Amino acid sequence: MSISHAPSSNSFWPYVVIFLSLSFVSFSFHPSSAATFTLQNHTDRQALLSFKSLLSDPMGNLASWNNESLHFCDWSGITCGGRRHPLRVTALDLDSQGLAGSVSPSFANLTFLRRINLSNNQLHGRIPQELSLLPRLQYLDVSTNSLVGEIPSNFTRCTNLKSLSLRNNMLEGEIPREFGSHSKLQILSATGNNLTGGIPPLLGSSLSLTYVDLGSNGLTGSIPPFLANCSSLVSIDLSQNGLTGKIPHSLFNTSSLQTINLFKNELTGGIPSFSRIRASPLVLLALSMNSLSGSIPPSLGNLSSLLYLALSDNYLEGSIPESLSKILGLKVLDLSINNLSGRMPPPLYNLSSLAYLGVGNNWLFGTLPPDIGITLPNLQSLVMQSSLFRGHIPASLYNASKIQMLDLSKNLFKGSVSSNLGSLKNLVELNLGENQLQGNVWSLLSSLTNCSLLERLGLHDNKLEGTLPASIGNLSTRLERLWIGGNQISRTIPVEIGNLVNLTVLFIDANRFTGSIPPTIGRLQNLNLLDMSGNKFSGPIPSSIGNLTQLSELYMEENELSSNIPTSFGDCGHLDILNLSYNALAGSIPKELVALSSLTQALDLSHNNLTGSIPMEVGSLINLDCLNISNNRLSGAIPTTLGACQHLEFLHLEGNFFQGNIPQSFVSLRGLVELDLSRNNLSGRIPEFFGSFNSLQYLNLSVNDLEGEVPKDGVFGNSSESFVFGNKRLCGGDPGLQLPPCSVQASKRNSCKIIIIIIASVVAILCFCFLLILLQLRKRREKSPSVSPMEDRYITISYNDILKATDGFSSANLVGTGSAGSVYKGKLDCEEKFVAVKVFNIQQVGALKSFKTECEIIRNVRHNNLVKIITS
Repeated sequence: MSISHAPSSNSFWPYVVIFLSLSFVSFSFHPSSAATFTLQNHTDRQALLSFKSLLSDPMGNLASWNNESLHFCDWSGITCGGRRHPLRVTALDLDSQGLAGSVSPSFANLTFLRRINLSNNQLHGRIPQELSLLPRLQYLDVSTNSLVGEIPSNFTRCTNLKSLSLRNNMLEGEIPREFGSHSKLQILSATGNNLTGGIPPLLGSSLSLTYVDLGSNGLTGSIPPFLANCSSLVSIDLSQNGLTGKIPHSLFNTSSLQTINLFKNELTGGIPSFSRIRASPLVLLALSMNSLSGSIPPSLGNLSSLLYLALSDNYLEGSIPESLSKILGLKVLDLSINNLSGRMPPPLYNLSSLAYLGVGNNWLFGTLPPDIGITLPNLQSLVMQSSLFRGHIPASLYNASKIQMLDLSKNLFKGSVSSNLGSLKNLVELNLGENQLQGNVWSLLSSLTNCSLLERLGLHDNKLEGTLPASIGNLSTRLERLWIGGNQISRTIPVEIGNLVNLTVLFIDANRFTGSIPPTIGRLQNLNLLDMSGNKFSGPIPSSIGNLTQLSELYMEENELSSNIPTSFGDCGHLDILNLSYNALAGSIPKELVALSSLTQALDLSHNNLTGSIPMEVGSLINLDCLNISNNRLSGAIPTTLGACQHLEFLHLEGNFFQGNIPQSFVSLRGLVELDLSRNNLSGRIPEFFGSFNSLQYLNLSVNDLEGEVPKDGVFGNSSESFVFGNKRLCGGDPGLQLPPCSVQASKRNSCKIIIIIIASVVAILCFCFLLILLQLRKRREKSPSVSPMEDRYITISYNDILKATDGFSSANLVGTGSAGSVYKGKLDCEEKFVAVKVFNIQQVGALKSFKTECEIIRNVRHNNLVKIITS
């Protein structure tokens, strides 16, 4: 900015000449002043260039700063002035210039600065402490940047500071306590940061403070008394913090306050009365989203200047004071989401200035006046959802052409919905759901094609009939949410529904739709939620479903869908919930489906005709909460990879043909709440680790082929939570299971084993004795005139002689076998008679001892039935 401008009148020139003459005289008589003046000029220039050196200027707004022939006072955004120092920088206005970088400490050299405006840029880093060295600074605005760190506490040294704006940055820490005693500060704005701690206790002690904006931070504690009693305060915004305690009564009885915004805190207690102020200038009172209780003070009706009254989302009770109808200029009245009760005061419908009327989510009742569309000509939003209003929707409401939002959902309205709704061309949201409304959906939707701004349409859970018109594809291209479920709409879905390409939510559930799902559904690529359940859709699921890559929830249960599950489900990478239950789907489970790691809430394929085994890829569902593939025709073993799904809480595999053991990998599923493996062909023992699952509340293993003892710990200790009937080989467990005790079964098995052992032993002994008798009889038949030469002494026989005599211990020569060894017959070359060769099993425990004992007995005993020892 130039320091002088030519006036339009020539009469101004003598003053310019006089000024220049005086300046010349001054410099003539004081030559040292010229040197000082030049030095100060240089200091400001260097400080500005130093500031620019830390910035990037992609938009070229500082191009003039590169012109060396141009005086810095003429640079873009620079203002120079002052009577004694006309060439010193007094203001820096560079807001919204697209500048990026950090703030240079060189600002401290611009000692004549009164105003700094760097708002709405891309500055980062910290606020320089050196700014406190600017004694003349009055206005500092660095809002809407990315500055970090704490607010410099030495800002209080700027004793002339009047306005400090730091909003919409990333500043943190506490607000310096020193700000509370700053005597000249008028405006303090620091909304939209990460500030913590309490509000400085002395803030408001200065009578100069007029504007305090500390919203959208993390401030805690109560509202300081000084701030509440500040008589000069015009506006206070402490919204969206964590403030606690009661609202100071004095805050509501100051004569200067025009706006009070305490929205979204944790304030408690009642709303103070305004009865002491007869002519309050209050324009805005926002107390929504706190924990306020009690009734609405009737004295609020005395706030004749009030334009905005928001008390929603509290715990207010009682009736709505009729005195509020005296605030004739009121534009916004929001009392929704409380516990208010009683009849809606009829005079409120006569506040012709009202643009927003919100009384929903209360216990209010009554009917809408027939002339509501006339008495509220400026109405833009009528929000009365979730209450007890009844009767017909007045036809005059369709004449309120300014209406943008009409929400009458969840009430008791009845009668026909007029096709005149299409005359509300400014409609952005229309919600008439969950009432008892009737009408033809075909004509209703056709009329709404005139509402080109419509974004949300709810007609669900009423008694609408008819078919969907092809013109549904002509609804607003802005339409994002469409709810028409829970009606009696029939026949097929028009293929034109694929034209609603901006839809994110589509509910057409619980109707009477038939036919196939149109492939054009795949054009709705912005869909997040699709509910088609509870109809009579038939045929295959179109493969184009894979185009819905943003889909997070899909409900198709309770239809008549058939054929295979499309493998294209594998392309739905954001799918979180999928429910295809209660259909007639066949074929195997696609591995592409169970490999979707995005599935975290539920996968329900139950009550279909699916066959084959569970793909091993099911182990990819590591974040899944609920898996239900029950009541199909699946077979094979339960894959061990299911053990990797450690987030599972509900696992239902009942009603299939699974076989084999319960996988040991299930030991990892410790978060299970419900497990149902009943009605399969599982075998083996029940894993004991189920008893250590602390979260398990329901376990059904019934109708399988499990065996062994039932564990008693954990869920098994409660027969109302665990079920094992239909397994004939189980025993023990909790008495409530009514299973036979395992001890009886075990004794029967042990008895059988003992009997078998005894019988086998007796048979072996009898066989041995029989063989000995046969040998003795043969001896008697042989005639021997003399005693054998071996009778009196033992001879030496080699192993080869024995091997030859028994023909290599041939089985043909085996006489018998006992516990300690075997007996073979043979004929030695040195002996005419047959001999018995006993071979002891030295690996048998006690064999050696048995050998010695037997030799000793036979050596000393003589009997016709005992053979003599030849050698050993």
